[in-house]
Amino acid sequence: MSETQAHGPLILIDGSSWLYRAYHVLPPLTNGAGEPTGAIYGMTNMLRKFLREYDSNRIVVVFDPRGPTFRNELFADYKANRPPVPPDLSDQFQGIQDVIAALGLPMLQVSGVEADDVIGTLAVAESGPVIIVTGDKDMAQLVDERVVLLDTMQDKRTDVARVNDKFGVPPERITDYLALVGDTSDNVPGVDKVGPKTAAKWIEKYGDLAGVIAHADEIGGKVAENLRAKLDELPLYQDLVTIRTVLDLGEAGSDLVRREIDTEALVALYRRYEFYKFLDELDAPATDTAASAAPAPAETTYHTVLDEVALDTLVARLEAAELICVDTETDALSAMQSGLVGLSFAVEPGEAWYVPVAHDYIGAPAQLSMDTVLARVKGVLTDADKPKLGQHIKYDLNVLARHGIRIAGADHDTMLESYVLDSTATRHDMDSLAQKYLERTTTKFEEVAGKGAKQVGFNQVALDDAAPYAAEDADITLQLHHRLYGQLCETPSLRALYEEIEMPLMPVLARVEANGVLVDAELLARVSGEMKTRMDEIQAEAYIAAGTEFNLGSPNQLKTILFDQLELPVIRKTPKGAPSTAEDVLRELADAHELPALIVAWRELSKLRSTYAEKLPTLINPGTGRIHTSYHQAVAATGRLSSSDPNLQNIPIRTEAGRRIREAFVARPGYRILAVDYSQIELRIMAHLSGDPGLLAAFNEERDIHTATASEVFDTPLDDVTADQRRAAKAINFGLMYGMSAYGLSKQLETSREDAAAYIDKFFERFAGVARFMEDTRKAAKAQGYVETLFGRRLYLPEINARNGQRRQYAERTAINAPLQGTAADLIKKAMIAVDAWLGETGTDATMIMQVHDELVFEVPVDTADAIGEQIVDRMNAIATLDVPLRAEAGIADNWQAAH
Repeated sequence: MSETQAHGPLILIDGSSWLYRAYHVLPPLTNGAGEPTGAIYGMTNMLRKFLREYDSNRIVVVFDPRGPTFRNELFADYKANRPPVPPDLSDQFQGIQDVIAALGLPMLQVSGVEADDVIGTLAVAESGPVIIVTGDKDMAQLVDERVVLLDTMQDKRTDVARVNDKFGVPPERITDYLALVGDTSDNVPGVDKVGPKTAAKWIEKYGDLAGVIAHADEIGGKVAENLRAKLDELPLYQDLVTIRTVLDLGEAGSDLVRREIDTEALVALYRRYEFYKFLDELDAPATDTAASAAPAPAETTYHTVLDEVALDTLVARLEAAELICVDTETDALSAMQSGLVGLSFAVEPGEAWYVPVAHDYIGAPAQLSMDTVLARVKGVLTDADKPKLGQHIKYDLNVLARHGIRIAGADHDTMLESYVLDSTATRHDMDSLAQKYLERTTTKFEEVAGKGAKQVGFNQVALDDAAPYAAEDADITLQLHHRLYGQLCETPSLRALYEEIEMPLMPVLARVEANGVLVDAELLARVSGEMKTRMDEIQAEAYIAAGTEFNLGSPNQLKTILFDQLELPVIRKTPKGAPSTAEDVLRELADAHELPALIVAWRELSKLRSTYAEKLPTLINPGTGRIHTSYHQAVAATGRLSSSDPNLQNIPIRTEAGRRIREAFVARPGYRILAVDYSQIELRIMAHLSGDPGLLAAFNEERDIHTATASEVFDTPLDDVTADQRRAAKAINFGLMYGMSAYGLSKQLETSREDAAAYIDKFFERFAGVARFMEDTRKAAKAQGYVETLFGRRLYLPEINARNGQRRQYAERTAINAPLQGTAADLIKKAMIAVDAWLGETGTDATMIMQVHDELVFEVPVDTADAIGEQIVDRMNAIATLDVPLRAEAGIADNWQAAH
């Protein structure tokens, strides 16, 4: 294909620039084998997008060489300011080059020659149009009537006119310009205090750099002294920034024509790096890679049930099945408000049924009535002896419960099977699981319902599209179960976790969601007004502190004021190089000026007001008058539950604004709110897991753990421990579990780093068992690649042996915290199961309405609230036997906040 006639411009991609951008923009990603993949993923995605948009058969990717170049011989400090290549980025070089080769793109990397020079030589040698894809300003010197620059990140094209507009000089004077202003990225000094405007003005007046040098004595002012001090170095600086355009590239530059895509190689790479999204466009054949997999069906048969004869056939198959996979199709995402559109079923891989009941688009075929269908399938769905399977089946439980069917025997959920197997290996939605475990690309909802503003409800999707889509959901879920459950059973502890905690918890969460919680909308309206008043006060204070009015919600305006006008230090930069105004940065800057603290306070109020005070009333279900959050079992890697719409886990309890919002969570007339919370649960788990005598004694003797720690760390008798000492001990106790450093502790305690380090040393001296536990946990994690909770939940840590120190240390901190947080999550889940069972068995008039971290919240009758609270506390305390007692504490009040 190298002799194929060229079509389209010659496109030269600055590969090194793209790779670094991809590395710094994306979070650290790894595949299941622990290989870093973030830069490979990012650059592959950039290439895929570029190839879709630009039609040329000559697209070349050029990389910088490894090691020094001729410029290092000219100037020893050339690029000396650049940090070494991060090891985890270096590890990805070969991977991205393999992807580029599989995409059929020519690739150049010439020893001793920078990518700029290779690109310059190729561009000058070309007789036709050239597009240089880069964000490097040095390349502007190459622009002429044939050559343009393209910055895909900024979506900007630079031609001759734009070079003049941007730099104030034409392309042929860019090297003169750069010699004067310098190039910080390459460590070319330039002339001190000479900025773009001054350089452009001198070049315009004197013609070029040589002219500026010749007339240096005529130029006045302080900056002229700096110029005259650099006259001898300026020719060198110009030489350093000048791109070579007549290099002999030999055979490397002779074949610039794209080849055919090597689909087989690309599929293998995408699978290795787990880029499942990219496989969609390749139509890759599936292969069986898991020993525990059931054989994939040779072909699929999907039925659409439109009459009673077909329905009878389906029901007969369901009644004879050993396992029934069930899935619902609805017209909305909310399980508590959506309408049922259809049901799909599968009992054997490769065959599935879709029963539509509410497709109502113009021209829709006649369908069986919903009442008829539900009456016929109700028997098998409510039979507890008939095991049911679903993907995120909790949703289906709540949808069908609202339509008169309470599914019994919901024994399996592929989402939870995947989550228990490895919480971090992949997302746990069906499409991701099908790609990972079945190597199957499934039909996406957008493919049948449309995207964005054009998307329609499923009831409006034509049956010819809806039926195979819905049937596939059931079929794929059944196939996934055959593979995932077999893998779970290979590890008894994981199987027990799945069968004894996660699956029994699922219907409990469904009931909690359906119960919902009552909120006082009128109180929230008042709270919103209070917050707005306080925000306005803070805004006025901020204007005074800044000396000007500005938009407190604008990061760009804030950056200008903080770092340009007030000249506060830049503590951290964003991935794009701008000064960061993140909350932790503002808190650190609060010592230098009053404005950052005001911004933090304003942001906190703004977020709480918009997220809760204003949003909660809009989430009240018109049918129940209550708010129904959605609980997620398969999101947090450590096993903790999360919630959304609304997120009940993030309402702060330590701020006045957060407490006011909690006051709006109330009970119905005749009932009260009962909140039962585990006390210091993670510290108790630390005592149990570490076996430290000091911690065990403190808990078993019912001493206040923070006072006991303060007594040890500060060598103070228990009765003499001060409030400040207890506060410091509390920060130490909780901070060390999360890997807090001496620096972090010093900030929290507002003390010196030396004092904080001394406190930490004394803690580990007095509680040596904790130090041993932490070190043993780190070693175990490094050896086996995961840590476990007390109940066998695993958290895999692919970066525990990473070469990148920062990521390795983060994995080590996670290794220590995960068994504590994960065990606490397991305990509250077991407590929910036990308390729910007791409520059901006894018929007690009490409703579980919320779970938040280590707390369960109930709505209970006024006259039996105390007795119910005692019963629940007893059951939560007895949920597990540790070497220290579990302690649950109950509070009863008219609202959630007052119950604490």
